[in-house]
This record gives sequence, structure tokens and C-alpha cells, in this order.
Amino acid sequence: MDPQDEPAIEIIARLVPATLRALQAMEFAGRHLAPATLMQLIEALSGRHDDLGEVVAASRALDWPERLGPARDCLERAAEAAGEGIAGLLAAGEAPQPMFAAYRALRGYSRAAEALYPMAAHLMPVSQFFLESAARGDTDLLKRLAAVDPTRPDVGVIHVGGPPGTRGAFSLFVPEVYDATRAWPLVVAMHGGSGNGGAFLWSWLREARTRGLIVLAPTAAGTTWSLMEPEVDGANIERMVDYVAGQWKIDASRLLLTGMSDGGTFTYVLGLRGDCRFTHLAPVAASFHPLLMTLADAGRMRGLPIHIVHGTHDWMFPPEMAQSAHQTLEQAGADVVYREIADLAHTYPRDENAAILDWFLGPRET
Repeated sequence: MDPQDEPAIEIIARLVPATLRALQAMEFAGRHLAPATLMQLIEALSGRHDDLGEVVAASRALDWPERLGPARDCLERAAEAAGEGIAGLLAAGEAPQPMFAAYRALRGYSRAAEALYPMAAHLMPVSQFFLESAARGDTDLLKRLAAVDPTRPDVGVIHVGGPPGTRGAFSLFVPEVYDATRAWPLVVAMHGGSGNGGAFLWSWLREARTRGLIVLAPTAAGTTWSLMEPEVDGANIERMVDYVAGQWKIDASRLLLTGMSDGGTFTYVLGLRGDCRFTHLAPVAASFHPLLMTLADAGRMRGLPIHIVHGTHDWMFPPEMAQSAHQTLEQAGADVVYREIADLAHTYPRDENAAILDWFLGPRET
């Protein structure tokens, strides 16, 4: 190591763990966010980002070697976004609408992850962070990921149609180890109302990178999905899937349509139709009304795999909606898995992704 690099290496050794701790704190807050728990979360987060400000200031004051400039940019932007996110959460309790302020603050997570992800090719702790926890000690997987050329095109995080979050565009994750000699399962993951695909992609990237999945995260044409005019966003998603299938080798027998909140409701709207190409549906925290069954195709419903996830404490869409969906869809002949999570409110449960994927990738009955 060049002695001139030592101060920068020391800063990296401080920036990375501080940023990862902040991101983990935001993940915890996002998973447990609810009106009844917000103040407890704020108290638990207090002090979680104090070291970020200090180390970012030290990084800015340092004269970094020019060749480490890209690393500096990634790490400083990630640390700043994570720090801003936690600061926003800490201030949410004093906002006129605390829950919506907390949701806004959590957007800092995706900005930080977007900035940090390029460093996964160079720093083992970052690569491990973007894997499922059970795989972080998988030396074979880590070696395969470390051996990938970081300049390889058409893998990793890709934004099509504009910058992350562009209306009507989409974000995509293709595993770094992608190999066109085999077909890859595809997950289409739809954000909640007022969200965007560029942010929601990070809810699935860890599992996709670990298990070898392609994830397409579309952004609705409007502020949320066209629930009353499904042909608007539905046709757009069809075009997106066609594009991805034309560029990468997709397993047409493993196509999962999933979504959170309005994205979960749109999963029902699109997924129950007779012309739907998706093989599995996984609505999360979704609204459901029996009138949705007027869109359903009776033939498609028979044996259709559907995995419903809902929180017992969902304050936006009560769990009775999901219970009704479970009963109604089973009566129509669908093969339904129902998961009601006792400590979940109206937020995305990333810890359920593994169970959803075990179901999705498991053997299908014939």
C-alpha cells in the first residue's frame, strides 16, 4: 500500500462501518414503523448517526489521492444520505404529520444504498451487507462476486427510461454473476403509493443478489398505480418485461408479480386477469375488495399460486381485508398461502422476502 494512501484508508475504515450501522438502524425503523411505535423508535435511534457527521467532516478535510476519488464520492454520499435519513426520523415526532414525515425520512435509505452499492465490488463488508444475512459467510459466493469485473456492462443496478424514480420508467437489478447459459427467475416488485421503483428496488436487491434473481422495479406513470385504469400501467409493465426478456434470459415459468400497499392491490388487479403472464402473485399490505373478482378469469384462478402478507396492526388497510382476500381467492380455486404478521403495521416487511422466495422458487405441484 502506498503510504500516501494510509490516511484515506483510515477514513474508509471509519466511514464504512458508520454508514452500515446507520443503514441497519433505518432498516429496523422501517420494519417496525407504526403510529404507536414511532416515539419509541425515535428514542432508540437517538445517537445512531452522531459518528457519521464527524467522519464525513474528517473525510472532506482530507486531501484524498486522486485515484481514490470515486470511492470517496460513493462513501461520502452514502454517509450523508444515511445521516440525513436518521436525522429526519428523529425530527418526525415534531412534524405536523409524524408518520408521513417518517416515511419521507426513510427515503434516505435508498439514496444511501444507491451511493454505496458500487463499493460492493471493492469492499468485503459492503458486499456482505448486500447479501442475505445467512449468506454473508458463504465464502464461495463471496469469491464469485469478488471475481466479477466491476466494469462489466448490463449487470448490477440499471435504470431504464430516466434517473431513478422517473415516472413510467423502471429500475432493474441483474446479478453480477449473470450467465446467459441458463434462464433466470424474474421478480417484478411494485412500490406503494407515492413511491417509486428506484427506491423500492433496494427492498429486494439483497435477496436477488444472494439467490440469483433478476428484479424489475417499475415506477407508476402517475403518483400511484392506475387502479381504475389498469391498462395504463399494465401495458407499461408488459413493455418493461418484454424489454428485459429481450436483453436477458428469463425463466418464463418463474415470473413473480409482487407489490406493497397500492402495488399489492395492483398485483391483484393485473394478476387475476386471464391474459396475465405472471406465474405467481405476492401482494403485501394490499387493499382487497370482492369487486376485484369481477376482473378475475375463472380458468386462471384454478391452482394460481398466491402468497399474501399482511400486518395485524396495519392501520391503513385493516387485516380483515387480507383475510377476506384469502377466503375469497381460495373459494375461487387459487392455491393461497396466507401470512398475517403479528408485529407488522403498514410497512414493507423485508424479513418476509426469504419466505416469499422459498415459496416462489420451490417445486410446483403438477
